[in-house]
Amino acid sequence: MGKQEKTNAIRTLERFKVPHRIHDYTASGAVSGVDVAAALGEDPARAFKTLVTVGKSRQHYVFMIPVAEELDLKKAAAVCGEKAVEMIKSKDLLPLTGYVHGGCSPIGMKKPFRTFIHRTAEGFDTVLFSAGRIGLQAECSLDGLRKVLPVESADLTV
Repeated sequence: MGKQEKTNAIRTLERFKVPHRIHDYTASGAVSGVDVAAALGEDPARAFKTLVTVGKSRQHYVFMIPVAEELDLKKAAAVCGEKAVEMIKSKDLLPLTGYVHGGCSPIGMKKPFRTFIHRTAEGFDTVLFSAGRIGLQAECSLDGLRKVLPVESADLTV
């Protein structure tokens, strides 16, 4: 395998000296999070997708939930103290975060947003999430993730 291109997420993990692994699934052609987990031979419950939302206050929030699950917008609003939150429009993702849809990592966004992870992450030694590009997944411990990003655990799914 050739030298891997480094994303902001990978550079950030390295800068904070967080033990991690990068998984490349580019060749698999997987698109959905569930397909990505399958392509990597991983439990989809341990693979998290990164969702970016906007609250009534116009503040942005990031939610990491298992790839096979759906974000409960009422629970999401409650944990961040908003009356309501909604998903941002796909076209707003790149200018806001620096990442494209399908390759959005919670780490290394243009600016930090308050970030929550579904509480099931607490039960795993490591979790997987986008490494900042379609085709790459990062894997590290929740403690490792919290070294680079203050991630709060909460019940977030439907």
